[in-house]
Amino acid sequence: MKVKKPLSPITLPVIFFAGVIALGTVLLHSPFSLNQRPLSWLDALFTATSATCVTGLTVVDTGTFFSRFGQTVILCLIQLGGLGIMSFTSLTFYLLRKRVSMADKIAVGQGLLHDPNFQLGQFLQRIFFWTMIIELCGAFFIFIQGHAEFSLFSAVFHSVSAFCNAGFSLNPHSLVPWCGNWGINFVFIVLIVLGGLGFSVLVECQQYIFAMIKNPGSRRRRLSWYSTTVIKTSLFLILVGAFAIFFAENIGFSKHISSSEAILGALFQSVTCRTAGFNTVNIGLMTNASLLIMIILMFIGGAPGSCAGGIKVTTFRVLWAFIKAQLKGKTQAVIGKYAIDKKSLSNALILFVFAGALIVFAVLLLNFTEGGDIPHPQAKGLFMEIVFEAVSAFGTVGLSTGLTPRLSDGGRIIITLLMFIGRLGPLVLLVSFQSMQKKELYAWPEEKILIG
Repeated sequence: MKVKKPLSPITLPVIFFAGVIALGTVLLHSPFSLNQRPLSWLDALFTATSATCVTGLTVVDTGTFFSRFGQTVILCLIQLGGLGIMSFTSLTFYLLRKRVSMADKIAVGQGLLHDPNFQLGQFLQRIFFWTMIIELCGAFFIFIQGHAEFSLFSAVFHSVSAFCNAGFSLNPHSLVPWCGNWGINFVFIVLIVLGGLGFSVLVECQQYIFAMIKNPGSRRRRLSWYSTTVIKTSLFLILVGAFAIFFAENIGFSKHISSSEAILGALFQSVTCRTAGFNTVNIGLMTNASLLIMIILMFIGGAPGSCAGGIKVTTFRVLWAFIKAQLKGKTQAVIGKYAIDKKSLSNALILFVFAGALIVFAVLLLNFTEGGDIPHPQAKGLFMEIVFEAVSAFGTVGLSTGLTPRLSDGGRIIITLLMFIGRLGPLVLLVSFQSMQKKELYAWPEEKILIG
């Protein structure tokens, strides 16, 4: 009698994400989820994938096309996708007093916490508890700040969508009507940033703040090197991105907006590019320079183990340290007081190349499906829209220049796959790459080759 092998921890998140997407597709296609007009199976799949992968790209207006039941389904898909199906499953096993294997502990540890040696039950309880606290606080402040425009359900929906970096909105114009409202903008910025820092960083920050409150005079306790790197890199990208977008949008020509609104708009767009998907300005009317800056920010994304996508801020920081080391002729890439180990550097390079190649391939296919028979003079601007859409899907951002509703069936399938791969692909690729690595007991002879 053959004993069936348990599913590999690598395949579990793929199976669970696919299962939730399938269930969401069926529910969103049902008449209970819709307001009169029918929704095709392809559009239901697209919406379910976008919600579960916390992307935010939509082919129909969420606020008017779906009924309250359909909006609740989308809300649940966003919450499940934000926390991660793998962590939800492990939490369920824990609460039911089931045994969680060491392989699953390591898998969850690598996905949510940079250190695989941790207490699974306590950590997952903290994830669930602090997620609920942050989202409820966010909903409260959104409701208070905009009670005339946000109902209680709408406040909860937008709070969950913001913290999970999903970008789904019940307003057809996202947050454009509140472009000058500092209160609403600030609440969404805080939720987006917290959701993009990573659960391990949030837990450590919580412990750090509580320790400082308990012992105000103590200076011994500090944030770990990892958390410090994530926070500093995230802050750097937000500020540099905001300055670059402000410069690209407001220097060289006149716009009829106040300086305060221009600064707020640039800051919000820089934050939301960290895979949140909300927007306070019309993305389709922004300059090419701004769109290019946003593409770079979307490609980088947020922190590992967070609701955000992209190649992650740690990958960007490692690659930047590597480039600096090479330019200075140093043998080690150093961040702060520590040098990056060769395995982490190798993983960062592999992830960067994989993500870049995937986006190039997707852009090529989208050019065939969306404008393959259109001469270049007639397709001006389409290439930028396609690149923006592809990077937004891979980074699970959800921002669009307006191309999403106009996508062909083939284009919608490509974007759907890109959202799914963007959410799971990098993690699965890296874990698979690490599991296949074998130490070679020999070395090939080396030879120089001309470069450049």
